[in-house]
Amino acid sequence: MAIDMTQFRQVFFEESLEGLEAMESGLLQLAEGTPAEETINTIFRAAHTIKGGGGTFGFQELTSFTHVLESLLDEMRSGRRLVTQEAISLLLQAVDVLRGMLVALQTGTAMEQPRVTEIQTQLEALWHSPAEVTPHPATSLQTASDPVRSPASEGWHIAFHPCPAMLQTGNDPLRMFRELETLGTLTVQVDMTHLPAFADLDPETCYLAWELTLHGAVSREQVSTVFEWVEGDCALSLTPLSVPQASRDVPSLAPPEPAAVVEPRAAGERRTGGERRQPAAAADTNSIRVNITKIDALINTVGELVITQAMLSQLRDGFDMHHLDKLRDGLDQLERNTRELQESVMSIRMLPISFVFNRFPRLVHDLSQQLEKKVQLTMSGEQTELDKTVMEKIGDPLLHLVRNALDHGLEPPARRSEAGKPETGCLHLQAYHQGGAIVIEVSDDGAGLNRDKILRKAREQGLVGEDETPPDDQVYALIFQAGFSTAETISEISGRGVGMDVVWRNIKDLGGTIAVFSAGGNGTTFTIHLPLTLAIVDGQLVRVGGETYIVPLVAIVESVQIETTLIHTVAGQSTLYKLRNDYIPIVRLGDLFSVQKDGDTGTENLLMVVERAGQKIGLIVDALLGQQQVVVKSLETNFRPIEGVSGATILGDGTVALILDIAGLLRLAQYRAGTSLGLQRAETARQAA
Repeated sequence: MAIDMTQFRQVFFEESLEGLEAMESGLLQLAEGTPAEETINTIFRAAHTIKGGGGTFGFQELTSFTHVLESLLDEMRSGRRLVTQEAISLLLQAVDVLRGMLVALQTGTAMEQPRVTEIQTQLEALWHSPAEVTPHPATSLQTASDPVRSPASEGWHIAFHPCPAMLQTGNDPLRMFRELETLGTLTVQVDMTHLPAFADLDPETCYLAWELTLHGAVSREQVSTVFEWVEGDCALSLTPLSVPQASRDVPSLAPPEPAAVVEPRAAGERRTGGERRQPAAAADTNSIRVNITKIDALINTVGELVITQAMLSQLRDGFDMHHLDKLRDGLDQLERNTRELQESVMSIRMLPISFVFNRFPRLVHDLSQQLEKKVQLTMSGEQTELDKTVMEKIGDPLLHLVRNALDHGLEPPARRSEAGKPETGCLHLQAYHQGGAIVIEVSDDGAGLNRDKILRKAREQGLVGEDETPPDDQVYALIFQAGFSTAETISEISGRGVGMDVVWRNIKDLGGTIAVFSAGGNGTTFTIHLPLTLAIVDGQLVRVGGETYIVPLVAIVESVQIETTLIHTVAGQSTLYKLRNDYIPIVRLGDLFSVQKDGDTGTENLLMVVERAGQKIGLIVDALLGQQQVVVKSLETNFRPIEGVSGATILGDGTVALILDIAGLLRLAQYRAGTSLGLQRAETARQAA
């Protein structure tokens, strides 16, 4: 039976894209001159793996491009070529091209051929250009028996005798021969001495051997690398063509059995390519890798659930009232097991935010060079976990914030020196958990936001009245308006007033909030609060009239009995409640959602205080019903977006309950109370946009 290699393609694409991430990270760490050995080896191994995998699947253009890249990296690795900033920039561009080629092959779309040809031509020109040679430990010692880079060698004679079971590891001799052809002129002679009769053939057994002659200025290391994946599964001999034929040590192998059996390898014995590459088939492109400890926890929870189910089944047979206590215990155990199972499944969807943060070192490197600025990027909290869905949607907002900080926030070196700052600006990304949410901060030590300039522009656009003097936080919030920009010139990076509006909209869609803090001359910090997951919410059920609503537990501060003497009306329209030494706006959910009272109570008696991003409001409800976890269903997908409502769920009795969006309720409270000092017009403009 022939091995179907297509089942491994998806794994190849996933591992290759991960390898490109490692290459990019390593290239950004390279210093000019002689590179760190481990760093350059990591980059070289990633390129070599992609080249080998591409050859296995017959991706000739990918293999050809990566061969040139690998050859150039090999010169740097061996110390025959110095690392320069120009070379690093070209290699980073090559990584981008490789990523595009992989995506095109994965999706079946056309490659950007002119770009591929352009970068490959530049790589070949650099590869063949004269290089400054530096002493390197790996090349300082060379013996006559190791003609690694002997200029007198005209090529190699290769005796390649595979073991009978080599094909069962997924290795293909033809792929190796195609790769050898990229190094020079190849002549192949096949040995069919051990080939049995057709009726005795086993399609997974290798009966052939080959004698190959490779002409060209090729090092032993380059040839050995081609056969790296079959090490231990073949007898291999390499002899320089300058050595007489009689002195060549050609290995011999016993004839293979008609039906070869692959014996299990001993512990510690080297795995070859097929074993190393063979995972479960992954047909779904939208996949994630899960830590094995999470899988073990899930299996343990399922085991506990099976035991509980068996116990309840026994109680069902011949049940009487004497078993009532055992039934209650069994149901309690079932509830605990179900909750643990849910938490285990949700933890599988949780990924470290480093998957998002890792894209920014390259971005900062490229933009800082383009803008001629010196920038040091630091990151903390990369292992902070959040839901995969949230992570996929937070990438674009963070991208806009980082680009904005580089273009507008951080000053050029000369201006920083004049201000008494170091020439190198600092950009910091931080993530951490806070309650049931994740907080992401993007901060810089640049010039900060110009409050007067923002306010003047807002008045020109009619967002703020001439006689209004809003506080700093509301002024800074104006930068999230569609089309709002204080930039005097429009660049390729920013200045059109579009990016920050995208930030606000995307974060709002995730049920999050964003706040801005800025100090003139000392930088700006953007603080984003996001829910850890969009799938399940711990909620407090409340009754308003005959309807049930759900308030996220993480937003609840406290619930108090209302004292009518503490309710105050301001300007005849907005209502505030004095809670100790603070005044908070009140939202009557019954009025907001046009729900009539059910007659159970004639007075308002419960005030639930909720908070989001440091702002508090009071929700007037009729009763608290209890707490439970609910599965969030999108209201926008099934109906339409509603301000103040983040989604809906189905309760145990089959009724539908709306899940309240605290950030949306805060906006409604500000709008209705008129406390936003003119930002109502901004809200209207944003909704219209």
